[in-house]
Amino acid sequence: MTDWSAVQRDEARKVYESEIVSLRKELDVAKQALENATKARMTKLPAAAATRRRAGSDIVRVIIPDTHGCMIDKGAMAAMLADIKALDPQEIILLGDHVDCGGFLAQHHVMGYVAETDYTYEEDLGAAAGFLDQLQKTAPRAKIEYLEGNHERRVETWCVTQVLRHRKDAEGLRRLLAPEFRLRLKERGINYYRQGQFYDNLPVPGVIKRGKCFFFHGVSTAKNATAATVSKIGGNCVFGHTHRAQSDIVRRISTGIVGSWNPGCLCQLQPLWQHTSPTDWSHGYAVQLVAQSGSFLHLNIPIIDGESHFAALLKL
Repeated sequence: MTDWSAVQRDEARKVYESEIVSLRKELDVAKQALENATKARMTKLPAAAATRRRAGSDIVRVIIPDTHGCMIDKGAMAAMLADIKALDPQEIILLGDHVDCGGFLAQHHVMGYVAETDYTYEEDLGAAAGFLDQLQKTAPRAKIEYLEGNHERRVETWCVTQVLRHRKDAEGLRRLLAPEFRLRLKERGINYYRQGQFYDNLPVPGVIKRGKCFFFHGVSTAKNATAATVSKIGGNCVFGHTHRAQSDIVRRISTGIVGSWNPGCLCQLQPLWQHTSPTDWSHGYAVQLVAQSGSFLHLNIPIIDGESHFAALLKL
């Protein structure tokens, strides 16, 4: 019999080894550009002024993909949190699906295994709350923003169905059950962005824009999701949902060079409902080094077998 877990690890390692080589080249270019820009500023500004600009202009933004509540991979989560502690980011964006919302709330997902019914919605919320607790403890000064995923939205769909589509009753039931309220996000100081609302004067709901980059949970699960998404958005964007680490960079006359990135996921890589289909999912998260202008360097950070490869980049 084929050891699918071993095959997966080998395939993931080959992909990430190739990605690390590419990241090293990108980082070399970025480092050289930063050194050149710093030298240019230093020749024009007094030393004290130059130091103040370097210290106060750039920020670190961490982007966290799907964790799925009780389905979170604890080893991958621990590796990411260790990196976050070292990074001390100013901003964190959660891409959604940080609860799984299985069971009676998952009307479009028919459970076929007893093992899938092992956890309750309360336990799922508890796992998500525990993750948020650790995240806020690890990055105490970070502004955290939480984008609603399709799994969080399952609760709203269930509420609308139960009250026969009566608006006020649906909203009342949602306030009792939805992760937004059960995780006490407002009390935590975490902004929550619903898929059914518009933000930042954008024409598409559930999308936010920070600097020169759009963020949303994602819709497409196609193999070439990043290529399809950057073509549709026509701008820099980061999303989750597919559980696969990908990136796609294009050049357009109207926009110049823009990219689309998916950092992967932090949940279990082989769920039971994929019982006869080994997934090509991968663990990881993303880091953006953001300049005052909004321009940024984006890095997808792979995590393989519970080990982050961020440390390898720091040794360059």
